[in-house]
Amino acid sequence: MKMRTCNTSAKKKWLTAMLLLMFVYGNAQTDSSLYLSKQDMQWWKDAKFGLFIHWGLYSIPGKGEWTMFVDKWNGQEYAKLSNEFTGTKFNADEWAAIAKKAGCRYMVLTAKHHDGFSLYNTSFNQYNSVATAAKKDFIKEYTIACRNAGLGVGIYYSPLDWRYPGFFFPDMYRESAEEMKQQTYTQVKELLSNYGKVDILWYDGGEDFWLGLGGLEFSFEKWWHQRPAAQPYTGTFSWEPLKLNKMVRELQPKIVINPRSGFEGDFDTEERKFNDKRKQRPWEHCTTLTYSAWGWMPNTVVMSLDSCIDLFVKTISAGGNLLLNVGPDKDGQIEPMQTNRLLEIGNWLNGYGEAVYGSEAGPYPYNAAWGGLY
Repeated sequence: MKMRTCNTSAKKKWLTAMLLLMFVYGNAQTDSSLYLSKQDMQWWKDAKFGLFIHWGLYSIPGKGEWTMFVDKWNGQEYAKLSNEFTGTKFNADEWAAIAKKAGCRYMVLTAKHHDGFSLYNTSFNQYNSVATAAKKDFIKEYTIACRNAGLGVGIYYSPLDWRYPGFFFPDMYRESAEEMKQQTYTQVKELLSNYGKVDILWYDGGEDFWLGLGGLEFSFEKWWHQRPAAQPYTGTFSWEPLKLNKMVRELQPKIVINPRSGFEGDFDTEERKFNDKRKQRPWEHCTTLTYSAWGWMPNTVVMSLDSCIDLFVKTISAGGNLLLNVGPDKDGQIEPMQTNRLLEIGNWLNGYGEAVYGSEAGPYPYNAAWGGLY
């Protein structure tokens, strides 16, 4: 009897261990299914160069895409900007032609930035370009123009929405936070269901660490919201990024996803400051062509051609892609100075593109030391 008990106990332990392994393996399989294969990522890695476009209501005051937060706009007053946002000079084909001549292989456009205004016909609210003065679905025109030009279609989407106090304070405004979360799921589904094949989903502001800041960690002079110091966030609200991106994969199985939703995605994102370290994963350096904001600002200084090429070469020599941003003005026109700089980059690529597209990281850092790259 003792031996039999021992065998039964051993069998139970073995069965428990196997079930645990199956559970872990099953979860691992589910998680791994969220990632693209190396083969499916190859086109993006080979592309090397993309054009980023920030355009929205913030283009009207011309103080950058963070003006609603930084300048502490009243939400209702800010929303009135939609009455002036008509995009009278918006021409998606022209944007795509500029990107093509610049040597870009894909584009990314802001469908909704942190201010909550959408450039497409969302069913979630009336705060969008179709229901307001423009009466246009800019995302529809943009996606068609990209495909006609042979460019990869990228859509930027921000789960962060400053109109919802629940973003920074999900414990204090839980209903607001849940509504904002529902908005994210609804709008991401719309964007990936209604506009054909989308090649890139570029999240921004969906990382969970934002939820605990409560405004106090920002170094702005004026606070839009402020959490009492004695009330740090300790709640359980989450975007559930794995659930969100599982939906994304079901809708667009081959889409390339960036890491800013709380899920690490298919590639790493480096913003503005260049890090000359060899990365283990595919990666992209994003920066803006001007030395100011990502959204349009008047009289801004544009990066010199030498600076653009230097950054481009540093990026590709380390195995990365460059996503270079421009901010069209309130009417939807890219300023001539920025357009000209992009075309100059295109001329450079006409001569050196063979060494750029499809290249891999080199063994040496880009510097002026002996044995380095020049």
